[in-house]
Amino acid sequence: MAFDRYVAICTPLRYATILTNARIVKLGLVGLIRAVLFILPLPLILSRQPFCDNPIIPHTYCEHIAVAKISCGDTLVNRTYGLVVAFVVIGLDLTLVALSYSLIIRAVLRISSKKSCLKALNTCTAHICVMMTSFTLFFFSTLTHRFGQSITPHVHIILANLFFLIPPMLNPIIYGVKTKELRDKVVKYTCRR
Repeated sequence: MAFDRYVAICTPLRYATILTNARIVKLGLVGLIRAVLFILPLPLILSRQPFCDNPIIPHTYCEHIAVAKISCGDTLVNRTYGLVVAFVVIGLDLTLVALSYSLIIRAVLRISSKKSCLKALNTCTAHICVMMTSFTLFFFSTLTHRFGQSITPHVHIILANLFFLIPPMLNPIIYGVKTKELRDKVVKYTCRR
């Protein structure tokens, strides 16, 4: 999305020629291959672990580190690889998004019309808010699993569930707030006498 916003704002007249269907498919395949290459080793590393008498995962979904924690073997490799993957993937994503938005902001600030400048910045704010909610919850969930041994298990479970629930719940709200019709309806129903 950051690349899409960059092309839409910085080179709007060439948008259709830059983001062709073939290029979008290639970008999607690169994302899929990256995800498979980073995530496929996780179950392979877990399959080498010995599991004892308690095969119950105390989570509502099968998270890698939750499965590794019920192993009775040494999980140092699992924890290290999971943490490295989390920081490499998120670090790379955040770096590319920050680069894209710095180029967008630089291009927007060069626009002479203040109205056009605000409109261009407004198109990016929702995307930045959605990313901040996702990345913040992801970091809290990941870091509490890796470093929060003194934190009670139900806090880990709540944070992991919030990571999966809050971003999808907030996405329509964040993007919907920008819609004038929706804002008018909310004001109409909340401010009536």
